[in-house]
Amino acid sequence: MNIKEAKKQIKNAMIAYFSKDEFGNYLIPVQKQRPVFLIGPPGIGKTAIMEQIARSMKVSLVSYSITHHTRQSALGLPFITEKIYDGKEYRISEYTMSEIIASVYDTIEKTGNKEGILFLDEINCVSETLSPAMLQFLQYKIFGKHRVPEGWIVVTAGNPPEYNKNVHEMDIVTLDRLKRVDVEPDYQVWRSYAVNRNLHSSILNFL
Repeated sequence: MNIKEAKKQIKNAMIAYFSKDEFGNYLIPVQKQRPVFLIGPPGIGKTAIMEQIARSMKVSLVSYSITHHTRQSALGLPFITEKIYDGKEYRISEYTMSEIIASVYDTIEKTGNKEGILFLDEINCVSETLSPAMLQFLQYKIFGKHRVPEGWIVVTAGNPPEYNKNVHEMDIVTLDRLKRVDVEPDYQVWRSYAVNRNLHSSILNFL
């Protein structure tokens, strides 16, 4: 499908995930909300349509490229703390909050908006050391010991392997946890967008 059709399909999924009953409970429980996996060539507009969807639905957007994260920054850094067990004090390891999850809470604090979209790009380029944690995240929306707040929907994106040598083919277990949306370039859709954005006529005429 083209990017315009993909935007419509993803927005419909977001509307369904954000819908609530008369008591304010989400009609589709969080644990049954499969993250969207948007896959298409670089520069086709994947991030742009997520910004547009978030803006039109009046929800927040936190966007990250997962390749910019190490296992430690995604899951949290270790630190030593002290606890008492059976009257004795022990030093134990704990972990800080994931930078990604912390960014969601920061956005909630800044905007006052408790609903939003967590958009993770280049999800299929994640390092092997982070892959098990990513599988857990896609299924339970947990990084380390911290969960994505209720009211936040996870959307992921990636490039096909022919556009990025670092892409790892996802196994069937991972793909089963995702709602995959494939998008392909469409000149007419792009031209309509370019005209609306007042792109210089010389570029349009050249193409």
